Amino acid sequence: MKRWSVFLITLLLAGCASVAPPPPPPLFHDQLFGKADQDINAGQIFALSDDMKAYVRALGRGGEKREIQRVLFEALYRKDQLRLEYDSDTTRTAADTFAARRGNCLSLVIMTAALAREMGMRVHYQSVTTEETWSRTGSLYFASGHVNLILGKPLNPDAHSYDNSQFMVIDFQPPEDARYLTAQEISEHRVVSMFMNNRAAEALSRRQLDRAYWWARKSIEADPTFLSPYNTLAIVYQHHGNLPEAEAALRYAQVVQPDNTIALHNLVQVLEGQGRKPEAEALREKLARLEPNPPFHYFHLGQKAMQDGDYKKARTLFAREVDRAPYYHEFHFWLAVASYKLGDLATADKHLKLAMENSTTRGDHALYAGKLDWLKANERKRGTYSN
Repeated sequence: MKRWSVFLITLLLAGCASVAPPPPPPLFHDQLFGKADQDINAGQIFALSDDMKAYVRALGRGGEKREIQRVLFEALYRKDQLRLEYDSDTTRTAADTFAARRGNCLSLVIMTAALAREMGMRVHYQSVTTEETWSRTGSLYFASGHVNLILGKPLNPDAHSYDNSQFMVIDFQPPEDARYLTAQEISEHRVVSMFMNNRAAEALSRRQLDRAYWWARKSIEADPTFLSPYNTLAIVYQHHGNLPEAEAALRYAQVVQPDNTIALHNLVQVLEGQGRKPEAEALREKLARLEPNPPFHYFHLGQKAMQDGDYKKARTLFAREVDRAPYYHEFHFWLAVASYKLGDLATADKHLKLAMENSTTRGDHALYAGKLDWLKANERKRGTYSN
């Protein structure tokens, strides 16, 4: 049986330790990579374009007698206003998100914060405690958390305090039962670090290792207490062939969070790459205790069943992943494929639609739409299609 070689990256995670973590050892090795071609700072991430400033002025003219939070809220959510679209393909700056009218959760939060501050509002960022959402690109697996922001209205233009009764939560794609979840305020330094860590992961998925290194480095510098970019840095080193350097970054992550399964999984991969099988196996046993059925577990088994031609077993396994992650498009797609192989065109049609509806990039949406059109055409030929 083929061993799956996967590397886990965390995006948008904001778990804060109750005490400050120990200072990291020297982990940067700039000499291993090409010169940095990115010179971006927090100011550039939140910088407003001229179009954004003009838009804020227009909002002000149209809502002089209304609460400014309500004015911005309607601009964000009403279809006749900004017409925002969720797109997980790239983490954008505030200006780029506004220009594209689309972005992932973090991009939309950053754009909203920039607009809100221009309108005179105070901004608070929150990490929402919810189950991680998983996705993958090739052999890279990504765990995403959730962030939102709170808009505070000034008491008056000259005031240095804010009215605690005048707050509004802005949440893009809020989790189900969000009112029952806990949220923890995070600093803007953490948000900047998240942005840079996302950029590092995106560069890594495109095999742009030099760029990925510098973004991961900047992410750690922006907030040294944020654990995720240490994991990303380790994966950059691992893909670059620098296994001792990768191990050092993961060992630090393990010191800060000994039971962090993402860091432990990647450390197993790095130790095996160095031929240290007994150490790797001990960590693998610990991982099995901490996480008996990790993300994509049933998906991998389902893929193996598909290769073996056991489509009934594959459908059952893909259905288990859909039960665990009902909004992840790829699980629905493969459940549709297995169903099609079994001649169950109605179920295949259903899950192809769900794959398309839950896709998070325009490319995936177009891909599933094309496959759905093909399936419908095939059903019409058989005389089995119905809306």
